[in-house]
Amino acid sequence: MEFLKIVLLCIVGAVAYGLTMDQITARICVEYFSIGHPPIFHTESPTFLALGWGVLATWWVGLILGVGLGAAARAGGRPVVQARELSRPIVLLMLSTGLSAVLAGVVGHALAKSGTVWLVGPLATRVPKEKHVAFLTDAWAHSVAYLAAFVGGGWLCIRTWRRRRNA
Repeated sequence: MEFLKIVLLCIVGAVAYGLTMDQITARICVEYFSIGHPPIFHTESPTFLALGWGVLATWWVGLILGVGLGAAARAGGRPVVQARELSRPIVLLMLSTGLSAVLAGVVGHALAKSGTVWLVGPLATRVPKEKHVAFLTDAWAHSVAYLAAFVGGGWLCIRTWRRRRNA
């Protein structure tokens, strides 16, 4: 049961992060969601796009983290870690992921504004020219958020496993 609590805690944390991030980035560039993603949600509303994609694009990240972290916290004969003991580390992971996303968005914005990076292929023609910088800002923020979540989540699993070894 405690393993399932850890998985659920990670899914809730990831979805809460996704909803928050998407509410912000949908207002930076709604086209990132309406053009840059498959047309699952037939709306141009930044709020509704962010709600839909905030859940759809993050629940599975939380599931992967939860299974890994649950195994690191519970598997084997070592002393176990309870779900409540992982609440703070999960919140810190989401906050550090958010900080990484903000920094990446700033870098992406600066690079796009200077012409160092640009949209190519079909997106370059489908996204209005005046939205390219905003689109790339969102793209950098989201890409780095996934990277930070996976790297940070892996680190948290390793840290939790080692903590049990030393207990």
